[in-house]
Amino acid sequence: MSRKKRLPPLEFFQVGALPVANHFLKRLRMGEILASYLPGPDRRQKLSPTRALMVLVRNLLISREPLYGVGAWAKPFEPSLLDMSPLEVAFLNDDRLGRALEHLFDADRPSLILRIVVQAVREFKLKLDRFHNDSTTISFQGLYRLADGRKRRGKRTPKITFGHNKDHRSDLRQLLWSLTVTADGAVPVNYQVLDGNTTDDQTHRETWDMLCTLAGRPDFLYVADSKLCTRSNLLHIADRKGRFLTILPATRKENRRFRDWLQTHEVPWKEVARRPHRIKKHPPDIFRAYEDPAKSMEGFRIVWFHSTEKEKRDRQEREEKIDRAIRELQDLQDRLASPRTRLRRRDKVDDAIEAIVEGMGAGRWMEVGVERHDENIYRQSKPGRPGPITTYRRKTRCRFTISWTSKKEALDYDLKTDGIFPLTTNDLSMTHRRILDAYKLGQPPLEQRHHHLKAFHEVAPQYLKSITRIEAFLCVYFLALLVNALIERQMRATMKLRRLKALRLYHEDRPCKRPTTQQILKTFDGLMVHRIGGRDSQRGVYPPALTRLHRRVLRLLRILPSAYRFK
Repeated sequence: MSRKKRLPPLEFFQVGALPVANHFLKRLRMGEILASYLPGPDRRQKLSPTRALMVLVRNLLISREPLYGVGAWAKPFEPSLLDMSPLEVAFLNDDRLGRALEHLFDADRPSLILRIVVQAVREFKLKLDRFHNDSTTISFQGLYRLADGRKRRGKRTPKITFGHNKDHRSDLRQLLWSLTVTADGAVPVNYQVLDGNTTDDQTHRETWDMLCTLAGRPDFLYVADSKLCTRSNLLHIADRKGRFLTILPATRKENRRFRDWLQTHEVPWKEVARRPHRIKKHPPDIFRAYEDPAKSMEGFRIVWFHSTEKEKRDRQEREEKIDRAIRELQDLQDRLASPRTRLRRRDKVDDAIEAIVEGMGAGRWMEVGVERHDENIYRQSKPGRPGPITTYRRKTRCRFTISWTSKKEALDYDLKTDGIFPLTTNDLSMTHRRILDAYKLGQPPLEQRHHHLKAFHEVAPQYLKSITRIEAFLCVYFLALLVNALIERQMRATMKLRRLKALRLYHEDRPCKRPTTQQILKTFDGLMVHRIGGRDSQRGVYPPALTRLHRRVLRLLRILPSAYRFK
């Protein structure tokens, strides 16, 4: 009887987009720099903190998993792509990852981040002539009583508390996340994690000082939103020969002064730009500019801009607010007319009106009047069938009716100021067009980075309780966001250089004009490597079969196809 030949074992591992992520991590020397700031090898540790944190960065880039799921996520991948042995992959668990985060908390994180960012600037030749800053909030569900801002292991920790939530979740505690990016590709270069009740105007001076260290000079342009526009912030930058650009807040007297002047004067606007509408059939957005001869109270330039598209939006938003308020007031009027209404006191009626008008944001353009009407109700003094000698008692009950009118003066005032917004700067050489482009074209990519942090990398909800681990984990998020931005920048820059208008990355081979990192990495989903005869066998290794699209994406990212070959 002949024996059946035993087939050699077949192993297969996932590859996916890990070679792409590893290419950029290697160019950043991230693992090497992390190792220089974290504790060295220890026989008691089965997994070094550096390798654990690098796995976290890769996980955030490719597939966001909670800490307890990172081990299961890493297990199907080729271990060499994680710079680990199969035994080390087996040691991945939330406890070891948590201890690695604690080592990162103890490290000199500002210096660590600065070294990695400097490497990114050198390796990818980032331009440092303009920076954009903005902040958002990271919400937390729970009490977090121990995250009270006290020092932990010799370092101050941020306080998770209530504040102005930018996600409109006033019921949740939060931390403030401040991010600064370059104008060249919106690459993150600095971040701050602050107490949840910190106001944005307190973050700019420290951020600007750090950017001076990074750029090696103070004459770069620092662009931020209206919270930068305080006297102390502006003078801090101007006195040190720095340049800034920000929007003038509505609370400043200079803003009100120009809007009052606009009611009785014709502004000599000059067209500076035309932007095509996102809908082809609609007319373009025309921008006009006028420089206010009366400067700010600090003596800086104020340039006013008028946008035709913003003028339409302002009018539409005002009409929608008024319409919503009218509908709510009509419902209130019906409730007041109902015999079962409980609103029989003037103060309760006034509170209901205020909640509607101010809640809808229409209080500036509407005036609501309240009238009281008394009605007499007669009821029998005693129960029974009424007769000639039945006596009645009178009860007086009050009712309220409401009426509303428009404030014509306020409507006419705002009608003349629709579509305008002021920008202030201390740079005397910038033209109106450059000022407009620096703000209108530079800030949206920064807001997109916040979107990536929350939607793509899923910074919340957090599955950690320790504030030290949370703060360290947010540092890992910044590193992942940095790599995310560099991949996107490299792709778009190469496409522009080769005059390539779009890539067919969407479903059904639809074209994508501005690929994001998420779309790029998703292209490589499902790629696997097969090995016959086990790891130590020389029978053969079968790398993943790259399609034409895969090779094209790799060329645009300047990655050799050999990154997908294995021994």
